[in-house]
Amino acid sequence: MKAGTVRSMVAASQLPPIRLSPSSLILHLFMPPSPATADVQPASAARRVGLLAGWGRYPLLIAEALRQQGCRVYALGVAGLADPRLGELCEDFQWVGLARFGAAIRYFQRHAVTEATMAGKVHKVLLFQPWRWLRHVPDLRTVRMFLPHFLTRRDDCRDDTLLGVIVREFADCGIRFAPATDYAPQLLVGPGQLTRRGPSPAQWKDIAFGWRMAKEMGRLDIGQTVAVKDQAVLAVEAVEGTDECIRRAGTLCRLGGFAVVKVAKPRQDMRFDVPTVGPGTVETLATAGGRVLAVEAGRTILLDASQALALADRRGLAIVAIKDGEDSGLGS
Repeated sequence: MKAGTVRSMVAASQLPPIRLSPSSLILHLFMPPSPATADVQPASAARRVGLLAGWGRYPLLIAEALRQQGCRVYALGVAGLADPRLGELCEDFQWVGLARFGAAIRYFQRHAVTEATMAGKVHKVLLFQPWRWLRHVPDLRTVRMFLPHFLTRRDDCRDDTLLGVIVREFADCGIRFAPATDYAPQLLVGPGQLTRRGPSPAQWKDIAFGWRMAKEMGRLDIGQTVAVKDQAVLAVEAVEGTDECIRRAGTLCRLGGFAVVKVAKPRQDMRFDVPTVGPGTVETLATAGGRVLAVEAGRTILLDASQALALADRRGLAIVAIKDGEDSGLGS
């Protein structure tokens, strides 16, 4: 090919320079790209959901439910509490300290997570141990979040107060928490008698009495569980948790045969601290000498339901799930 021909082809392939006026240049730099050129994720991109996981099987069940729905799960397990098997169910899994909320927020932001949920228990007694600040080494964001609660004492340390602080802090950073039961609604127990044996008339009276007491304890944000015998309160749950409350009732009532009532708070935020029972609860109740467990239908999580109810039947317990305000049983 001749050199002159090559020069002609190169000249023809070169585009003329683009000349923009100052106003056109400003529009070009600052206007958003058109849909044709925008960096848009394909419609089929998997939904990203963050999981803040505490103790117990509940986080595993939520992670599995999310995975079955095609979600990409990015999980943070609270060190010393969460189950390491979460790593097998999630797109990514990392450990995080109990008081490292700044690190947790950065982790979710790094993975472009804007939707998250929390599951599993964090034992509140950990917050009242000696040298708690040295044990948990809070980051600066956590110190700022809880300064009015643990240092200046300007605000209280009730469950809803502390958890509300966490949810608002994440929301301010573009991460919205949703109820874990939104992803696994089948875990919420339905109404009815769940075991072969039902409560006796006297036990129904204990349930009705205990229901009123438990609802009031929930309204005060003290706990969700009371143990009752002959329409007298044996034990009330506080920071120690349900199992310890039941054990204390068994110690105080050597006669046995008491009822345990566990309900949601009157203004329950389903994003956190939802009443939860499972095989462990049933075993604790049977060992302590209790005979009845009454929970609130539609607002209580029943973990490993078939295992829990089979165990209850073997131990001769009665378990019922009741809707709040339901006339049956509570009105007798």
